[in-house]
Amino acid sequence: MSLAVAIQMDPVETINIDADSTFVLGLEAQRRGHALFHYGPRQLFLRDGRVYARARPMQLRRERGNHFTMGAEQTLDLATLDIVLMRQDPPFDMAYITATHLLEHIHPATLVVNDPVHVRNAPEKLFVTHFPGLMPPTLITSDRAEVIEFRKEHGDIIIKPLFGNGGAGVFHLVPADENLNALLELFTQLYREPVIVQRYLPEVREGDKRIILVDGEPMGAVMRVPAAGEARSNLHVGGKAIKTKMTNREREICEAIGPALKSRGLVFVGIDVIGHHLTEINVTSPTGIQEINRFDGVQIETKIWDAIEQRYAEGGKRRPT
Repeated sequence: MSLAVAIQMDPVETINIDADSTFVLGLEAQRRGHALFHYGPRQLFLRDGRVYARARPMQLRRERGNHFTMGAEQTLDLATLDIVLMRQDPPFDMAYITATHLLEHIHPATLVVNDPVHVRNAPEKLFVTHFPGLMPPTLITSDRAEVIEFRKEHGDIIIKPLFGNGGAGVFHLVPADENLNALLELFTQLYREPVIVQRYLPEVREGDKRIILVDGEPMGAVMRVPAAGEARSNLHVGGKAIKTKMTNREREICEAIGPALKSRGLVFVGIDVIGHHLTEINVTSPTGIQEINRFDGVQIETKIWDAIEQRYAEGGKRRPT
């Protein structure tokens, strides 16, 4: 089965081929005989009720400094394709949300992964609040008095932007820290949305575990350990990836959220777990495949494509006449 696959992503020349999850998804698609097209979210547009993208045929290879070849740009009617992978990085802003609205016009006749409606409805720090008992104590608010009261109760806290990503804007405030008011003023100037405040989890010093789920089933995990003097474990800010295994508690978390992920068409999801607590459900452009593959000797991208192809087959694609 050869499919026409468009990948909506950031510039391919900027990716790290040793870490990027979209890259290995593209390689696996090629291995299966699928044709690849690349376009950025700014090349997506709606005209007279049809969704188009100015896209280029793409070939990928694992050669540093020579990892892609692009063909000539062409305007594609996305309804004539089989699969669209929505893989651009956050921030989850109005541009991102607009892209989900446009792709909703073609899904599911053209299968969009992940389902754009549920990507839009599942911001990673908000979606997790629908699963009681899994999160650490959490406050989402624009009210300064509520933040102060939360801090009085929990002392050691983390404060971060509600729609932030990649560890940007994450602050750890110990009880004696005098910067809370200044931080709230700064957040008010930078963001219109509420902030998210959580009880600090000291287990983060041992690592923040990224678990990959495919159609709601856990496929593997990698531990991301923060650098000395750093509260964030994100790999691009100095966190170190180390081999790990899933605990019984983490399997319980996956069992609790898995059916909701699968029913919403969230095929490829990455969750973050610190200690016994689920902190985020990443549905936009989750990463971690290559690190888990190297540590565990697996190929998670094959499981993702198996799931995509199964959904495609069950959907009974009908091309426009």
